[in-house]
Amino acid sequence: MEKKKENGVDGKQSGRVINGPTNPMVTPLLNDLYQFTMAYAYWKAGKQSERSVFDLYFRKNPFGGEYTIFAGLEECIKFLANFNLTDQEIDFVRDSLPGCEEAFYDYLRGLDCSDIEVYAISEGSVVFPKVPLLRIEGPVAVVQLLETPFLNLINYASLVATNAARHRFVAGKSKLLLEFGARRAQGPDGAISASKYCYLGGFDATSNVAAGRLFGIPLRGTHSHAFVSSFMGLDEIVDKVLRSSDGKSTCEDFVCLVQSCLTKIQNSSSLQGIFSETNQSELAAFISYALAFPNSFLALVDTYDVMKSGIPNFCAVALALNELGYKAVGIRLDSGDLAYLSTEVRKFFCAIEKDLKVPDFGKMIITASNDLNEETVDALNKQGHEVDAFGIGTNLVTCYAQAALGCVFKLVEINNQPRIKLSEDVTKVSIPCKKRTYRLFGKEGYPLVDIMTGENEPPPKVGERLLCRHPFNESKRAYVVPQRVEELLKCYWRGNADETREELEPLKELRNRCIKQLENMRPDHMRRLNPTPYKV
Repeated sequence: MEKKKENGVDGKQSGRVINGPTNPMVTPLLNDLYQFTMAYAYWKAGKQSERSVFDLYFRKNPFGGEYTIFAGLEECIKFLANFNLTDQEIDFVRDSLPGCEEAFYDYLRGLDCSDIEVYAISEGSVVFPKVPLLRIEGPVAVVQLLETPFLNLINYASLVATNAARHRFVAGKSKLLLEFGARRAQGPDGAISASKYCYLGGFDATSNVAAGRLFGIPLRGTHSHAFVSSFMGLDEIVDKVLRSSDGKSTCEDFVCLVQSCLTKIQNSSSLQGIFSETNQSELAAFISYALAFPNSFLALVDTYDVMKSGIPNFCAVALALNELGYKAVGIRLDSGDLAYLSTEVRKFFCAIEKDLKVPDFGKMIITASNDLNEETVDALNKQGHEVDAFGIGTNLVTCYAQAALGCVFKLVEINNQPRIKLSEDVTKVSIPCKKRTYRLFGKEGYPLVDIMTGENEPPPKVGERLLCRHPFNESKRAYVVPQRVEELLKCYWRGNADETREELEPLKELRNRCIKQLENMRPDHMRRLNPTPYKV
């Protein structure tokens, strides 16, 4: 797609070109057909340039919780900055809408987002129902062509970021969380998006190499059961040489060193009777992997029998590495009773540290995977376990507990006249007019309430008593004396105007914002069961 100079603006805002969306399929044709039929009807009626205001928001928090993480804004701005329809795209729209006047396609050919303004809550923020995530202003026909792409870019991003944040909350701050969902995600874009937004939501790393390259997310991974079962025996290991970590000496037969370490473990007074003969093909696999990655040896130990083979074999290799100055990272459990096995593995590690005088051997990382979700991690916490890291895939990236967030895009003003969408279902009634939004904080530093006001209403002030009313339930009201006031909507795109706009922030900054804001939430809003609703 051909980029316009300075992305269709006058070059005075930031002096840099914004790249297009991560997924090249995000073009103006990533749209519902009715956006184009409405654009033609607006144009035919001479209404295409009428100044409109739309709010993008959601109606209910996902996963039975009382908070949501806002994500996807950067991709929306990238889409805006590179918005234009190519001749080939216009030809396709022409073929899809037979009977439209040719002048309409000349109008489409000249469209960009130079007359659009976007005000948004900062990406990575904790957000709540009904409060606009974005306010989009501009010619009504153009804004309608942004509706479907914006909803597509924000709905899943915010849903999976929230899912990640909930997993982080239940796992606790000290645990490593690894996103392992690429193979189970809904297609390539689902995998890439999941990796990005799970990292934003508090995960530490991903197994997705493409996402690591695109977004700078740390990568983690070891080997599969196939690698272990592909070995038949120790005689398959041809190159047995391993230099010490300091490069000063060389072990000519690492296999022999591992076997001597295994004998030491078998003779350890604390471990007698736990195992006898281990699986030698598994040992061959572990040795081969350690020879390939002596600085980052982490093994999957449940291909055969965890305690009778996998752990003794791993420990033998780890001890041999230790004698050459390396430190093994740890093990991964992918099946079985994770609470019990992790506890037994930790005991095994600690026994070796004590009996064989190997410092910090008992502190090696235990990673657990195997179809984990929020509920299973919570159950493990209640049972007691020794897991240091959780690898979570399917239930995380597919958002198995809830399929969609349900963001909507509603007209709230046109030509300075407020507009409302009515419904017998009060939850579907839109809140009219262009709004400003604020978050009010109490003396303990927690956010108390989010409020919406008309654009020209006076803003709330620190220390002044304020009556806050529920938008649809007159009986719900509360007086608040804010100790801090934060305006939520900031300008991220201002078309051809001279004023500055907010810069897009690095992914790490968005992640830090998410973590910090969640830590600043009142605990009763965050709990998994029966959380207290946050007031809007």
